[in-house]
Amino acid sequence: MLEQITYWLSYPLFTLNEKVITLVEVLTVPLWLIISVWFVHFFISKIGDKLRHKNKDPNLIHLVQRLLYIVALAVIFITTLSMLSVPITAFAFLSGAIAIGFGFGAQNIINNFISGWILMGEKPIRIGDFLEVEGVKGTVEEINTRSTRVRRVDGVHMLIPNSKLLENTVINWTLRDKLIRGTVAVGVAYGTDCKQVKKIMLDTANAQQETLMENGKEPQVFFQDFGDNSLMFEVYFWINSQVEGGLRFVASNIRFELVEAFNQANIVIAFPQRDVHVDGTIKLINTKNKNITQ
Repeated sequence: MLEQITYWLSYPLFTLNEKVITLVEVLTVPLWLIISVWFVHFFISKIGDKLRHKNKDPNLIHLVQRLLYIVALAVIFITTLSMLSVPITAFAFLSGAIAIGFGFGAQNIINNFISGWILMGEKPIRIGDFLEVEGVKGTVEEINTRSTRVRRVDGVHMLIPNSKLLENTVINWTLRDKLIRGTVAVGVAYGTDCKQVKKIMLDTANAQQETLMENGKEPQVFFQDFGDNSLMFEVYFWINSQVEGGLRFVASNIRFELVEAFNQANIVIAFPQRDVHVDGTIKLINTKNKNITQ
C-alpha cells in the first residue's frame, strides 16, 4: 500500500523548464499556499492583539499589519515560484504589460491605493474619528488600501474612495480632541425680563452633566437680535463627544428643561404674529336671517 502511494506521488505529470514535475510537487504547492496564508494571518493577528493589549494607537496597529501582509505575500509569491522552478525573469514581459495597463485603465485604483497609504502615514484621518463628508456624518471604522469604511450616524456603512478624502473638503470633528460646541436658540416675547432669561438659560446649561465648566469652555448666553416677533437668545456650550448623537442629546435635554423653566417663570416663548389692516367697509352676512349689516 505504501509503495503504491509512493509510486503515484512520484508519478511524472509534465515537464517544465526541462524538469519533470511529479504529483507530489503539484500537491505541495496548494498545500504550501494554504498553510502559509493561514500562518501569516494567525501571526499578524497575534501581533495586532499584543499591540492592542499595550494600548498602542489603533492607526499604528493597522499600518503595521498592512505592511506585514504585503511583505509576507511577496515572500509567499517568490517562494511559490521557486518551488515551481519558475524564474522571476519570466514575468518581466508580463509586468511591463501590467504596468502599461495600469497606466491607461487603472488610474483611479492607483490613485486610491497611494491615497490610502498617505492617509495611514500622515494620519489626517484616523480610525475612530468622526467625519463630515459632503453633508454626511459618520465614524471611521477601517482605512483600507482602496477605500475607507465609515459608519454613518444612522448605522449605514459607507465605502469612500481614499482619493476623495484627500482631494475634497473633509470636516474632522475629532482630529485633535473630542471637544464639540453646541448651541440652543430660543425666542421670547417682547417685554420679557432679559436678565431673567439669561439666568435661566445659564442655569439650565450648567445643570447638564456633559457640559464642560473649564476656563473658556463654560456655557455662555448671548442676546442675538431683536427679531420680528421675539427677542432672540442663544446659549453656547461645550462637551466631550466623538459622535453627533452626544451633542444632540445634550441640546435636546436643554430644550426640555428650558420649556419647563420658562413655564414656571411665566416667560412666553414667542411665535410668529401678524396684524392685518383692511381698508374700506366690512360687510357681515347673516346666513340664517339673510340680512346684511354694514
